[in-house]
Amino acid sequence: MTRGQPTTRSGRWAELGLLVLAWGIGVAGDWLTYLNRGMDIPATWWVGPALWGVMVFGVHLVVRLRLKFADPVILPCAVAVAGIGLVMQQRLDMALGTHHVVNQLIGLAVGMAAFAAVLIWLRDYRVLQRFPYVLFLLGLGFLLMPLLPVIGNPVNGSRIWISVFGYSFQPAEAAKIILTLAFASYLADRSEVLQNAGKKLGALTFPRLRDLVPLLIMFAAALVVLVYQNDFGTAMLFFGLFVMMLYVATDQLSWVVGGLIGFGCAAFFIFKYTSHVQVRVDSWLRPFDNVDQNGQIIEGQFGIAWGGLFGRGWGLGSPTRIPLADTDFISAAIAEELGLVGLVAILLLYTFIVARGLKSALMARESFGKLLACGLSFVIVLQVFAIVGGVTRLLPLTGLTTPFLSRGGSSLLANWVIMALLMTVSHQARQPVVAFEPFVDLEAEETAVIDLSEVLDDDSVRPRVQQSEGSPE
Repeated sequence: MTRGQPTTRSGRWAELGLLVLAWGIGVAGDWLTYLNRGMDIPATWWVGPALWGVMVFGVHLVVRLRLKFADPVILPCAVAVAGIGLVMQQRLDMALGTHHVVNQLIGLAVGMAAFAAVLIWLRDYRVLQRFPYVLFLLGLGFLLMPLLPVIGNPVNGSRIWISVFGYSFQPAEAAKIILTLAFASYLADRSEVLQNAGKKLGALTFPRLRDLVPLLIMFAAALVVLVYQNDFGTAMLFFGLFVMMLYVATDQLSWVVGGLIGFGCAAFFIFKYTSHVQVRVDSWLRPFDNVDQNGQIIEGQFGIAWGGLFGRGWGLGSPTRIPLADTDFISAAIAEELGLVGLVAILLLYTFIVARGLKSALMARESFGKLLACGLSFVIVLQVFAIVGGVTRLLPLTGLTTPFLSRGGSSLLANWVIMALLMTVSHQARQPVVAFEPFVDLEAEETAVIDLSEVLDDDSVRPRVQQSEGSPE
Protein backbone atom coordinates (compact mmCIF):
# COMPACT_ATOMS: atom_id res chain seq x y z
CA MET A 1 0.00 0.00 0.00
CA THR A 2 1.33 3.44 -0.90
CA ARG A 3 2.35 5.51 2.08
CA GLY A 4 -0.21 8.22 2.91
CA GLN A 5 -3.07 6.42 1.16
CA PRO A 6 -6.33 6.30 3.20
CA THR A 7 -7.06 2.90 4.66
CA THR A 8 -10.66 3.56 5.75
CA ARG A 9 -13.23 1.98 3.47
CA SER A 10 -15.90 4.36 2.30
CA GLY A 11 -18.74 1.83 2.67
CA ARG A 12 -20.63 3.14 -0.36
CA TRP A 13 -21.04 -0.28 -2.00
CA ALA A 14 -22.33 -1.71 1.27
CA GLU A 15 -24.75 1.21 1.47
CA LEU A 16 -25.96 0.56 -2.08
CA GLY A 17 -26.62 -3.11 -1.29
CA LEU A 18 -28.53 -2.18 1.86
CA LEU A 19 -30.53 0.42 -0.07
CA VAL A 20 -31.58 -2.19 -2.63
CA LEU A 21 -32.73 -4.42 0.24
CA ALA A 22 -34.57 -1.52 1.91
CA TRP A 23 -36.28 -0.61 -1.38
CA GLY A 24 -37.22 -4.26 -1.91
CA ILE A 25 -38.94 -4.44 1.50
CA GLY A 26 -41.36 -1.71 0.44
CA VAL A 27 -42.01 -3.25 -2.99
CA ALA A 28 -42.62 -6.71 -1.46
CA GLY A 29 -45.06 -5.21 1.04
CA ASP A 30 -46.96 -3.53 -1.79
CA TRP A 31 -47.24 -6.81 -3.71
CA LEU A 32 -48.33 -8.75 -0.62
CA THR A 33 -51.08 -6.23 0.08
CA TYR A 34 -52.57 -6.75 -3.38
CA LEU A 35 -52.26 -10.54 -3.19
CA ASN A 36 -53.65 -10.91 0.33
CA ARG A 37 -56.67 -8.78 -0.51
CA GLY A 38 -57.39 -10.87 -3.62
CA MET A 39 -56.97 -7.90 -5.93
CA ASP A 40 -55.48 -7.92 -9.40
CA ILE A 41 -52.16 -6.12 -9.55
CA PRO A 42 -52.76 -3.10 -11.83
CA ALA A 43 -50.77 -2.68 -15.03
CA THR A 44 -49.24 0.54 -13.67
CA TRP A 45 -48.09 -1.04 -10.42
CA TRP A 46 -44.44 -0.35 -11.31
CA VAL A 47 -44.80 3.46 -11.42
CA GLY A 48 -44.71 3.99 -7.66
CA PRO A 49 -41.82 1.58 -6.95
CA ALA A 50 -39.90 3.05 -9.92
CA LEU A 51 -40.30 6.62 -8.64
CA TRP A 52 -39.34 5.52 -5.14
CA GLY A 53 -36.29 3.70 -6.54
CA VAL A 54 -35.18 6.77 -8.50
CA MET A 55 -35.43 8.91 -5.37
CA VAL A 56 -33.45 6.40 -3.33
CA PHE A 57 -30.75 5.97 -5.96
CA GLY A 58 -30.58 9.75 -6.41
CA VAL A 59 -29.77 10.47 -2.78
CA HIS A 60 -27.26 7.62 -2.82
CA LEU A 61 -25.46 9.27 -5.75
CA VAL A 62 -25.31 12.56 -3.85
CA VAL A 63 -23.84 10.78 -0.81
CA ARG A 64 -21.35 8.95 -3.02
CA LEU A 65 -20.20 12.20 -4.65
CA ARG A 66 -20.24 14.51 -1.64
CA LEU A 67 -19.75 12.37 1.49
CA LYS A 68 -17.53 9.50 0.51
CA PHE A 69 -16.89 8.35 4.09
CA ALA A 70 -20.38 8.91 5.55
CA ASP A 71 -21.92 6.15 7.65
CA PRO A 72 -23.30 3.44 5.30
CA VAL A 73 -26.12 2.28 7.62
CA ILE A 74 -28.05 5.46 8.48
CA LEU A 75 -29.54 6.09 5.03
CA PRO A 76 -30.71 2.49 4.33
CA CYS A 77 -32.46 2.30 7.71
CA ALA A 78 -34.30 5.56 7.04
CA VAL A 79 -35.28 4.34 3.56
CA ALA A 80 -36.55 1.03 4.96
CA VAL A 81 -38.79 2.76 7.52
CA ALA A 82 -40.04 5.23 4.90
CA GLY A 83 -40.82 2.36 2.52
CA ILE A 84 -42.89 0.59 5.17
CA GLY A 85 -44.73 3.85 5.78
CA LEU A 86 -45.52 4.12 2.07
CA VAL A 87 -46.93 0.58 2.03
CA MET A 88 -49.17 1.32 5.01
CA GLN A 89 -50.46 4.52 3.41
CA GLN A 90 -51.19 2.55 0.22
CA ARG A 91 -52.94 -0.17 2.22
CA LEU A 92 -55.16 2.43 3.99
CA ASP A 93 -55.95 4.07 0.65
CA MET A 94 -57.18 0.73 -0.70
CA ALA A 95 -59.65 0.42 2.16
CA LEU A 96 -60.77 4.05 2.40
CA GLY A 97 -60.63 5.10 -1.25
CA THR A 98 -58.25 7.98 -0.48
CA HIS A 99 -54.98 8.95 -2.17
CA HIS A 100 -52.78 9.77 0.81
CA VAL A 101 -49.92 7.69 -0.55
CA VAL A 102 -49.44 10.25 -3.34
CA ASN A 103 -49.06 13.04 -0.77
CA GLN A 104 -46.69 10.84 1.21
CA LEU A 105 -44.55 10.20 -1.86
CA ILE A 106 -44.47 13.93 -2.63
CA GLY A 107 -43.49 14.64 0.98
CA LEU A 108 -40.69 12.10 0.75
CA ALA A 109 -39.51 13.65 -2.53
CA VAL A 110 -39.35 17.11 -0.90
CA GLY A 111 -37.61 15.72 2.19
CA MET A 112 -35.03 13.78 0.17
CA ALA A 113 -34.44 16.84 -2.03
CA ALA A 114 -33.72 18.80 1.17
CA PHE A 115 -31.42 15.95 2.26
CA ALA A 116 -29.46 16.29 -0.99
CA ALA A 117 -29.43 20.10 -0.76
CA VAL A 118 -27.91 20.02 2.73
CA LEU A 119 -25.22 17.58 1.59
CA ILE A 120 -24.36 19.78 -1.40
CA TRP A 121 -24.53 23.15 0.34
CA LEU A 122 -23.05 22.33 3.76
CA ARG A 123 -19.44 21.54 2.99
CA ASP A 124 -18.42 21.79 6.65
CA TYR A 125 -21.03 21.64 9.40
CA ARG A 126 -18.68 23.47 11.78
CA VAL A 127 -19.59 26.81 10.22
CA LEU A 128 -22.93 26.51 12.06
CA GLN A 129 -21.09 26.76 15.38
CA ARG A 130 -20.52 30.49 14.94
CA PHE A 131 -24.09 31.64 15.51
CA PRO A 132 -25.58 30.22 18.74
CA TYR A 133 -27.69 33.27 19.63
CA VAL A 134 -28.82 33.86 16.05
CA LEU A 135 -29.90 30.24 15.83
CA PHE A 136 -31.78 30.51 19.11
CA LEU A 137 -33.67 33.62 17.99
CA LEU A 138 -34.48 31.93 14.68
CA GLY A 139 -35.75 28.81 16.44
CA LEU A 140 -37.85 30.87 18.85
CA GLY A 141 -39.29 32.76 15.88
CA PHE A 142 -40.42 29.47 14.35
CA LEU A 143 -42.07 28.47 17.62
CA LEU A 144 -43.94 31.79 17.79
CA MET A 145 -45.39 31.51 14.29
CA PRO A 146 -48.53 29.50 15.26
CA LEU A 147 -49.47 32.26 17.73
CA LEU A 148 -49.75 34.86 14.96
CA PRO A 149 -53.38 35.90 14.35
CA VAL A 150 -53.55 35.39 10.58
CA ILE A 151 -51.51 32.30 9.80
CA GLY A 152 -51.91 30.47 13.12
CA ASN A 153 -54.17 27.43 12.78
CA PRO A 154 -55.42 25.76 16.02
CA VAL A 155 -56.05 22.01 15.64
CA ASN A 156 -57.49 19.78 18.41
CA GLY A 157 -56.87 22.45 21.05
CA SER A 158 -53.21 23.00 20.11
CA ARG A 159 -51.79 25.96 18.19
CA ILE A 160 -48.92 24.22 16.42
CA TRP A 161 -49.79 24.72 12.74
CA ILE A 162 -49.58 27.63 10.32
CA SER A 163 -51.41 27.92 7.00
CA VAL A 164 -49.90 29.87 4.11
CA PHE A 165 -51.51 29.92 0.65
CA GLY A 166 -53.51 26.80 1.47
CA TYR A 167 -50.51 24.79 2.69
CA SER A 168 -50.09 23.76 6.33
CA PHE A 169 -46.76 23.54 8.10
CA GLN A 170 -45.69 22.70 11.65
CA PRO A 171 -42.91 25.17 12.57
CA ALA A 172 -41.86 23.17 15.65
CA GLU A 173 -40.41 20.55 13.28
CA ALA A 174 -37.90 23.11 11.99
CA ALA A 175 -37.41 24.60 15.46
CA LYS A 176 -36.22 21.27 16.92
CA ILE A 177 -33.32 21.22 14.43
CA ILE A 178 -32.43 24.89 14.84
CA LEU A 179 -32.53 24.78 18.65
CA THR A 180 -30.44 21.60 18.66
CA LEU A 181 -27.83 23.49 16.65
CA ALA A 182 -28.07 26.42 19.08
CA PHE A 183 -27.64 24.22 22.17
CA ALA A 184 -24.74 22.32 20.60
CA SER A 185 -22.98 25.54 19.57
CA TYR A 186 -23.34 27.17 22.99
CA LEU A 187 -22.33 24.07 24.95
CA ALA A 188 -19.35 23.35 22.69
CA ASP A 189 -17.87 26.74 23.58
CA ARG A 190 -18.62 26.52 27.30
CA SER A 191 -18.61 22.85 28.24
CA GLU A 192 -15.32 23.10 30.14
CA VAL A 193 -16.52 26.19 32.01
CA LEU A 194 -19.83 24.57 32.91
CA GLN A 195 -18.00 21.47 34.09
CA ASN A 196 -15.17 23.00 36.10
CA ALA A 197 -15.82 26.66 36.87
CA GLY A 198 -18.08 27.33 39.83
CA LYS A 199 -18.53 26.31 43.42
CA LYS A 200 -18.22 22.68 44.46
CA LEU A 201 -20.36 20.91 47.02
CA GLY A 202 -19.01 17.42 47.48
CA ALA A 203 -19.10 15.67 44.11
CA LEU A 204 -21.40 18.31 42.62
CA THR A 205 -20.22 21.40 40.75
CA PHE A 206 -22.57 24.38 40.48
CA PRO A 207 -21.76 26.46 37.39
CA ARG A 208 -21.45 30.21 37.49
CA LEU A 209 -24.67 32.09 36.83
CA ARG A 210 -23.20 34.12 33.98
CA ASP A 211 -22.48 30.85 32.15
CA LEU A 212 -25.77 29.13 32.95
CA VAL A 213 -28.30 31.96 32.66
CA PRO A 214 -28.11 32.40 28.83
CA LEU A 215 -28.73 28.68 28.37
CA LEU A 216 -31.63 28.68 30.83
CA ILE A 217 -33.17 31.67 29.07
CA MET A 218 -32.96 29.84 25.73
CA PHE A 219 -34.66 26.78 27.15
CA ALA A 220 -37.27 28.57 29.31
CA ALA A 221 -38.40 30.82 26.46
CA ALA A 222 -38.92 27.87 24.14
CA LEU A 223 -40.69 25.87 26.87
CA VAL A 224 -43.08 28.70 27.80
CA VAL A 225 -44.10 29.14 24.17
CA LEU A 226 -44.74 25.41 23.76
CA VAL A 227 -46.80 25.20 26.95
CA TYR A 228 -48.86 28.23 25.90
CA GLN A 229 -49.55 26.45 22.60
CA ASN A 230 -50.69 23.26 24.42
CA ASP A 231 -47.97 21.36 22.56
CA PHE A 232 -46.73 19.29 25.50
CA GLY A 233 -45.28 16.53 23.36
CA THR A 234 -42.80 18.92 21.79
CA ALA A 235 -42.21 20.56 25.19
CA MET A 236 -41.21 17.16 26.59
CA LEU A 237 -38.97 16.64 23.55
CA PHE A 238 -37.11 19.91 24.14
CA PHE A 239 -36.83 19.29 27.88
CA GLY A 240 -35.31 15.85 27.39
CA LEU A 241 -33.01 17.16 24.65
CA PHE A 242 -31.83 20.01 26.89
CA VAL A 243 -31.03 17.76 29.86
CA MET A 244 -29.27 15.06 27.82
CA MET A 245 -27.12 17.54 25.91
CA LEU A 246 -26.08 19.16 29.19
CA TYR A 247 -25.11 15.72 30.51
CA VAL A 248 -23.06 14.96 27.40
CA ALA A 249 -21.34 18.37 27.55
CA THR A 250 -20.47 18.27 31.27
CA ASP A 251 -20.36 14.51 32.04
CA GLN A 252 -22.12 15.20 35.34
CA LEU A 253 -24.99 12.99 36.46
CA SER A 254 -26.30 15.82 38.64
CA TRP A 255 -27.76 17.44 35.52
CA VAL A 256 -29.88 14.36 34.84
CA VAL A 257 -31.05 14.14 38.45
CA GLY A 258 -31.82 17.86 38.58
CA GLY A 259 -33.57 17.65 35.21
CA LEU A 260 -35.81 14.80 36.35
CA ILE A 261 -36.72 16.70 39.53
CA GLY A 262 -37.43 19.84 37.53
CA PHE A 263 -39.49 17.89 35.01
CA GLY A 264 -41.53 16.32 37.80
CA CYS A 265 -42.26 19.70 39.39
CA ALA A 266 -43.15 21.30 36.05
CA ALA A 267 -45.34 18.34 35.07
CA PHE A 268 -47.24 18.53 38.36
CA PHE A 269 -47.78 22.28 38.00
CA ILE A 270 -48.96 21.98 34.39
CA PHE A 271 -51.25 19.06 35.27
CA LYS A 272 -52.76 21.00 38.16
CA TYR A 273 -53.62 24.13 36.20
CA THR A 274 -54.13 22.90 32.61
CA SER A 275 -57.30 21.08 31.69
CA HIS A 276 -55.84 19.83 28.39
CA VAL A 277 -53.17 17.83 30.21
CA GLN A 278 -55.69 16.52 32.74
CA VAL A 279 -57.76 15.10 29.89
CA ARG A 280 -54.69 13.42 28.38
CA VAL A 281 -53.66 11.87 31.70
CA ASP A 282 -57.21 10.72 32.46
CA SER A 283 -57.43 9.11 29.00
CA TRP A 284 -54.14 7.37 29.71
CA LEU A 285 -55.13 5.98 33.10
CA ARG A 286 -58.85 5.27 32.50
CA PRO A 287 -59.53 5.07 28.76
CA PHE A 288 -62.70 2.94 29.13
CA ASP A 289 -64.41 5.49 31.39
CA ASN A 290 -65.14 7.63 28.33
CA VAL A 291 -65.33 5.42 25.26
CA ASP A 292 -66.52 8.18 22.93
CA GLN A 293 -63.63 10.48 23.81
CA ASN A 294 -60.93 7.80 23.96
CA GLY A 295 -62.01 5.75 20.96
CA GLN A 296 -58.66 6.03 19.18
CA ILE A 297 -56.73 4.78 22.22
CA ILE A 298 -59.11 1.85 22.72
CA GLU A 299 -59.17 0.86 19.05
CA GLY A 300 -55.39 1.13 18.91
CA GLN A 301 -55.07 -1.23 21.88
CA PHE A 302 -57.48 -3.75 20.33
CA GLY A 303 -55.64 -3.51 16.99
CA ILE A 304 -52.29 -4.31 18.62
CA ALA A 305 -53.85 -7.18 20.56
CA TRP A 306 -55.55 -8.61 17.47
CA GLY A 307 -52.27 -8.50 15.56
CA GLY A 308 -50.66 -10.74 18.14
CA LEU A 309 -47.08 -11.85 17.68
CA PHE A 310 -46.84 -12.14 13.89
CA GLY A 311 -49.80 -10.01 12.75
CA ARG A 312 -52.72 -10.62 10.42
CA GLY A 313 -50.62 -10.00 7.30
CA TRP A 314 -50.43 -7.07 4.89
CA GLY A 315 -53.99 -6.19 3.85
CA LEU A 316 -55.71 -8.71 6.14
CA GLY A 317 -56.33 -6.61 9.23
CA SER A 318 -58.82 -3.82 9.93
CA PRO A 319 -56.58 -0.79 10.59
CA THR A 320 -59.27 1.56 9.28
CA ARG A 321 -61.14 1.09 12.56
CA ILE A 322 -58.30 2.96 14.28
CA PRO A 323 -58.81 6.75 14.10
CA LEU A 324 -55.80 8.67 12.76
CA ALA A 325 -54.23 5.42 11.54
CA ASP A 326 -52.24 7.31 8.91
CA THR A 327 -50.72 9.81 11.37
CA ASP A 328 -50.62 9.49 15.17
CA PHE A 329 -51.64 5.81 15.37
CA ILE A 330 -49.78 4.40 12.40
CA SER A 331 -47.65 2.24 14.70
CA ALA A 332 -50.83 0.57 16.02
CA ALA A 333 -52.02 -0.08 12.44
CA ILE A 334 -48.66 -1.61 11.54
CA ALA A 335 -48.69 -3.76 14.71
CA GLU A 336 -52.10 -5.11 13.69
CA GLU A 337 -50.89 -6.25 10.27
CA LEU A 338 -47.24 -7.13 11.04
CA GLY A 339 -47.64 -8.07 14.68
CA LEU A 340 -45.38 -7.38 17.61
CA VAL A 341 -42.45 -8.82 15.64
CA GLY A 342 -42.97 -6.32 12.82
CA LEU A 343 -43.28 -3.38 15.22
CA VAL A 344 -40.12 -4.41 17.07
CA ALA A 345 -38.31 -4.74 13.73
CA ILE A 346 -39.21 -1.13 12.92
CA LEU A 347 -38.06 -0.03 16.36
CA LEU A 348 -34.77 -1.83 15.70
CA LEU A 349 -34.34 0.19 12.49
CA TYR A 350 -34.72 3.35 14.56
CA THR A 351 -32.25 1.90 17.04
CA PHE A 352 -29.68 1.36 14.28
CA ILE A 353 -30.06 4.98 13.16
CA VAL A 354 -29.56 6.25 16.71
CA ALA A 355 -26.69 3.85 17.43
CA ARG A 356 -24.81 4.91 14.29
CA GLY A 357 -25.48 8.55 15.14
CA LEU A 358 -24.02 8.09 18.62
CA LYS A 359 -21.08 6.22 17.12
CA SER A 360 -20.44 9.21 14.86
CA ALA A 361 -20.54 11.39 17.98
CA LEU A 362 -17.91 9.22 19.65
CA MET A 363 -15.70 9.39 16.55
CA ALA A 364 -16.09 13.15 16.00
CA ARG A 365 -12.85 15.06 16.50
CA GLU A 366 -14.30 18.21 18.07
CA SER A 367 -16.95 18.94 20.69
CA PHE A 368 -19.48 20.65 18.42
CA GLY A 369 -19.72 17.58 16.19
CA LYS A 370 -20.09 15.32 19.22
CA LEU A 371 -22.86 17.42 20.72
CA LEU A 372 -24.64 17.90 17.40
CA ALA A 373 -24.69 14.17 16.58
CA CYS A 374 -25.83 13.33 20.13
CA GLY A 375 -28.55 15.98 20.05
CA LEU A 376 -29.95 14.87 16.70
CA SER A 377 -29.90 11.23 17.82
CA PHE A 378 -31.76 12.18 20.99
CA VAL A 379 -34.40 13.95 18.88
CA ILE A 380 -35.12 10.68 17.05
CA VAL A 381 -35.12 8.64 20.28
CA LEU A 382 -37.45 10.98 22.14
CA GLN A 383 -39.90 11.23 19.24
CA VAL A 384 -40.18 7.48 18.82
CA PHE A 385 -40.33 6.85 22.58
CA ALA A 386 -43.05 9.48 23.11
CA ILE A 387 -45.38 8.49 20.26
CA VAL A 388 -44.98 4.69 20.46
CA GLY A 389 -45.19 4.91 24.25
CA GLY A 390 -48.43 6.88 23.89
CA VAL A 391 -49.95 4.40 21.44
CA THR A 392 -49.07 1.43 23.66
CA ARG A 393 -50.22 3.34 26.80
CA LEU A 394 -46.77 3.35 28.34
CA LEU A 395 -47.07 7.17 28.42
CA PRO A 396 -49.87 9.70 28.01
CA LEU A 397 -50.57 10.32 24.35
CA THR A 398 -48.65 13.22 22.76
CA GLY A 399 -48.95 14.94 19.42
CA LEU A 400 -45.51 13.96 18.11
CA THR A 401 -45.14 12.17 14.79
CA THR A 402 -43.48 8.84 14.10
CA PRO A 403 -40.39 9.69 12.00
CA PHE A 404 -40.64 8.61 8.32
CA LEU A 405 -43.84 6.61 8.98
CA SER A 406 -46.55 9.15 9.74
CA ARG A 407 -48.16 11.18 7.01
CA GLY A 408 -47.05 14.80 7.16
CA GLY A 409 -44.82 16.88 4.92
CA SER A 410 -43.25 19.05 7.63
CA SER A 411 -42.26 16.01 9.68
CA LEU A 412 -40.73 14.25 6.66
CA LEU A 413 -38.82 17.38 5.67
CA ALA A 414 -37.38 17.92 9.16
CA ASN A 415 -36.39 14.29 9.70
CA TRP A 416 -34.60 14.05 6.34
CA VAL A 417 -32.65 17.20 7.24
CA ILE A 418 -31.69 15.48 10.51
CA MET A 419 -30.44 12.49 8.52
CA ALA A 420 -28.39 14.82 6.30
CA LEU A 421 -26.73 16.47 9.31
CA LEU A 422 -25.98 13.08 10.87
CA MET A 423 -24.44 11.90 7.60
CA THR A 424 -22.32 15.06 7.40
CA VAL A 425 -20.99 14.60 10.93
CA SER A 426 -20.27 10.92 10.29
CA HIS A 427 -18.36 11.76 7.10
CA GLN A 428 -16.08 14.20 8.92
CA ALA A 429 -15.61 11.70 11.75
CA ARG A 430 -14.86 8.64 9.57
CA GLN A 431 -12.67 10.19 6.91
CA PRO A 432 -8.98 9.33 7.40
CA VAL A 433 -6.51 11.95 8.52
CA VAL A 434 -3.61 11.63 6.07
CA ALA A 435 -0.26 12.38 7.69
CA PHE A 436 2.34 13.26 5.07
CA GLU A 437 5.48 11.54 6.34
CA PRO A 438 8.82 12.35 4.69
CA PHE A 439 10.22 9.56 2.53
CA VAL A 440 13.88 8.87 3.24
CA ASP A 441 16.04 7.08 0.63
CA LEU A 442 18.70 5.32 2.69
CA GLU A 443 21.06 4.88 -0.26
CA ALA A 444 21.09 8.60 -1.02
CA GLU A 445 20.99 9.73 2.60
CA GLU A 446 24.55 11.09 2.53
CA THR A 447 23.79 13.40 -0.39
CA ALA A 448 20.70 14.72 1.39
CA VAL A 449 22.73 16.00 4.38
CA ILE A 450 23.50 19.69 4.10
CA ASP A 451 26.89 20.92 5.33
CA LEU A 452 26.32 24.13 7.29
CA SER A 453 29.86 25.39 6.54
CA GLU A 454 29.19 25.17 2.81
CA VAL A 455 26.03 27.23 3.26
CA LEU A 456 27.84 29.94 5.20
CA ASP A 457 30.62 30.13 2.62
CA ASP A 458 28.09 30.65 -0.17
CA ASP A 459 28.23 34.29 -1.39
CA SER A 460 24.51 34.28 -2.11
CA VAL A 461 23.76 33.42 1.52
CA ARG A 462 26.44 35.58 3.22
CA PRO A 463 24.61 38.93 2.87
CA ARG A 464 21.60 37.48 4.69
CA VAL A 465 23.62 36.20 7.67
CA GLN A 466 26.28 38.92 7.96
CA GLN A 467 25.52 41.96 10.03
CA SER A 468 25.24 45.25 8.16
CA GLU A 469 28.00 47.84 8.56
CA GLY A 470 27.60 50.06 11.57
CA SER A 471 25.21 47.73 13.31
CA PRO A 472 25.88 46.98 16.96
CA GLU A 473 27.64 43.79 17.90
